[in-house]
Amino acid sequence: MTLILFVIAAVFIFPNWFFCFFVTSLIGIGMYEFFAMVSKKGIFVYKYFGTAMGVLLPVIIYLKYGGFIPDLEPFLIVFISLFVFVLQFARQDNSEVLAGVAITLLGILYISWFFSFIIRIKYLPAGNNLVAFLLVVTKSGDMGAYLIGSLMGRHSLLPKVSPKKTVEGTLGGVACSILLAFLAKGLLPQGASAINLVVLGVLLGVLCQIGDLSESLIKRDCKVKDAGRYLPGLGGVLDVIDSLLFTTPIFYFYIKMFF
Repeated sequence: MTLILFVIAAVFIFPNWFFCFFVTSLIGIGMYEFFAMVSKKGIFVYKYFGTAMGVLLPVIIYLKYGGFIPDLEPFLIVFISLFVFVLQFARQDNSEVLAGVAITLLGILYISWFFSFIIRIKYLPAGNNLVAFLLVVTKSGDMGAYLIGSLMGRHSLLPKVSPKKTVEGTLGGVACSILLAFLAKGLLPQGASAINLVVLGVLLGVLCQIGDLSESLIKRDCKVKDAGRYLPGLGGVLDVIDSLLFTTPIFYFYIKMFF
């Protein structure tokens, strides 16, 4: 409950710089958890460089939308891709180069860049409401899948990825996302049709399940139960934001295209 109240305050009450700070903190911790999991597999990754660049990316996006600096985001992405190879040149051991470089860039793309789209959404007209809609619909699908799966789940969805995920839970989660999309209609711009609400409910409901399964796939490969221990009862930060990593950029593009 404390976390929910804090998120509400960050979205609706505190200024944009605080919202950016909050998002950046989540990204930094999530990336550290990601690189720590990968390191347990014995693969060398540039975790400090990757985490630092992952933290810098949302800050650059915030400064751009705040009108403080020009658009440096494409330059930063190119710089990150270039410099990770320069770091490799300085290493004595050139084994598993492809894995180290690819995983470092994956972490920055998958966690930092994808989740940073929530800052872009915040700067859209009525951005506070849009962020709230995204969080409510995504997380309702996440929690609905867990509750319905626990109560009614009989058929395993992808046992090799997540043994506890069920078909019934997944369908229930998508249904919850559709329901909450209609209940939260007032958070969208005026003129949002029933078709838009159904599409957004299905889209965010499905993508939130894919996001959760994707992190489960990574954790299973790294042989860990939770990404971290920063949030008692919930696991790590990455365990909390995993369902948002795909819904956030897709929701942004949907809003830009249709609203």
